[in-house]
Amino acid sequence: MHDRAGLIDLAARLPKAELHLHLEGTLEPEMLLRLAERNGVAIPYSSAQEARRAYDFGNLQDFLDLYYAGASVLLTREDFAELTAAYLRRAAADGVVHVEPFFDPQTHTSRGVAFETALGGIVDALRAGERELGISWRLIMCFLRDLPADDAMATLEEALPHREVITAVGLDSAEVGHPPEKFAAVFERALAEGFLAVAHAGEEGTADDVRRTLDVLGVSRIDHGVRALDDPALVARLVAERVPLTVCPLSNVRLRVVDTAARHNLRRMLEAGIVATVNSDDPAYFGGYLLDNFAAVIEALDLTEEHVVALARNSIEASFLAEEARAAHLAAIDELAGSRAPVRR
Repeated sequence: MHDRAGLIDLAARLPKAELHLHLEGTLEPEMLLRLAERNGVAIPYSSAQEARRAYDFGNLQDFLDLYYAGASVLLTREDFAELTAAYLRRAAADGVVHVEPFFDPQTHTSRGVAFETALGGIVDALRAGERELGISWRLIMCFLRDLPADDAMATLEEALPHREVITAVGLDSAEVGHPPEKFAAVFERALAEGFLAVAHAGEEGTADDVRRTLDVLGVSRIDHGVRALDDPALVARLVAERVPLTVCPLSNVRLRVVDTAARHNLRRMLEAGIVATVNSDDPAYFGGYLLDNFAAVIEALDLTEEHVVALARNSIEASFLAEEARAAHLAAIDELAGSRAPVRR
């Protein structure tokens, strides 16, 4: 048994990057109601408490239905800036020094919200957060995999004039029935245009979905990837190629990917040598921001100081930061931890 309170404090103080965070999933009930009133959008909740009770679901599709309904209150550039700024304040309080958040333009353009409205508000807040909170950023634009690939290609076309603020493309939403092959041409074009790439895989899907996502889409990271441990050959590949997994423990419990935090395979990932990271996914819906996720796995998996330091280091290593900035953060982690020792296998 380890000093869990001390480890949670260490996790709070270590410089960290958050690499798997959907900005639309940070819409807290209080903001939902405020924006609904401001924008004249009808929602089925009369109070934040009622909305919070509704943030309960049995599977990924139930969650997605709530998620898209909540996004309906986001209409103006100010709305998107307010949403992003609120998340950055929470991230700063958790010791986050770098963020690579996702946004889903198709969720908004399908409602008549201009691509530039959503992007502009998000970037306004990210730039302000860098100035005022010291949080650097790289923005990731995700395609919705349950929509046609032609829609994704059209969204990519809209993003081309904004390559100075969009670093990478991603792929999210319902995994089952929407294989990576569906988006092969979109990702090939995105990579050719100079974007980096990530994609959700191995959450609802299988270890083979993770493998095919790597092979077909040319991604730099796998978002989730918890099923990867079902295949020893895939694990060996992830270790050898240093392919990061952006793991979201509280999300995995709430969406029944794992039954309990105690049954999560994050510790096994670390001890296998995988570049696993901890992230919060959609924290307004899953009950916890980044430090809450650290606390949950420290408690449930009896993590050691080595594990906690490895998770912080992995988050920086897996980021899209320039090498100089990455090295500076890693040095700060080493200095604070007082050790460069990797996790023992």
